[in-house]
Amino acid sequence: MEIVLPIKKQKPDTSSPENLVIFSKPKVGKTTLFADLPDCLILDLESGSKYVEALKIGASNVDEIKAIGKAIKDAGYPYKYVAVDTITALEEICIPFAEELYSQSPMGKNWFSEGKQKYGSILNMPNGAGYPWLREAFSTIIAYIKKWAPRVILAGHVKDVLLEKNGAEFTSMDLDLTGKLKRIIMQHSDAIGYLYRKGDTNILSFKTKDDVSCGARPIHLKNKEFEISKINGDGSVTVDWSQIFID
Repeated sequence: MEIVLPIKKQKPDTSSPENLVIFSKPKVGKTTLFADLPDCLILDLESGSKYVEALKIGASNVDEIKAIGKAIKDAGYPYKYVAVDTITALEEICIPFAEELYSQSPMGKNWFSEGKQKYGSILNMPNGAGYPWLREAFSTIIAYIKKWAPRVILAGHVKDVLLEKNGAEFTSMDLDLTGKLKRIIMQHSDAIGYLYRKGDTNILSFKTKDDVSCGARPIHLKNKEFEISKINGDGSVTVDWSQIFID
């Protein structure tokens, strides 16, 4: 392969995030947002889209996720967006897959005949020995899902983390994933937004603060927040993605 070195600055390949993470407290309205995004398939892992009209499909295990991926491939990848609702649930779904991967390794060949009876779950193995297998399982499925569409949105729940700064303790809102899984997701995301409700309006914030872990690489999102939806007087919801996906 011939290497051609750039001699001048190149324009960005895209302006909108290809890998977007949105996390919030439960029942704030993430699923409603995804339902209103054109050409967005919701991969519903928590049965949270029951009352929403949307492009949606449910899954409860890794085999079902793989089958959905095959169907999407066979259909010629018809979606522009895929929203995983939620990655908090996906982590739980990936535990049996992690055990399967571990059982295929030399050290785990006796997992299903001996180890599972002893520990119950791979996550109960001594010294955290099972967590690398969960990370591998989770990363494998996320990478698989990201092939389904040009842009992927990962929805997650909030967890409160106790932090200390200048001798004072305070609570920070963070993405609810185990240990290094959170870092993996954040490192491979173009933007991480915190969704919260203010009156009848939902705000999607990319502002980096001590009490909220979020941020963005795209210039139009960096350190900003947007009114993304509003509940109308008749109970309907108006959603505006145009400030997030601008191309």
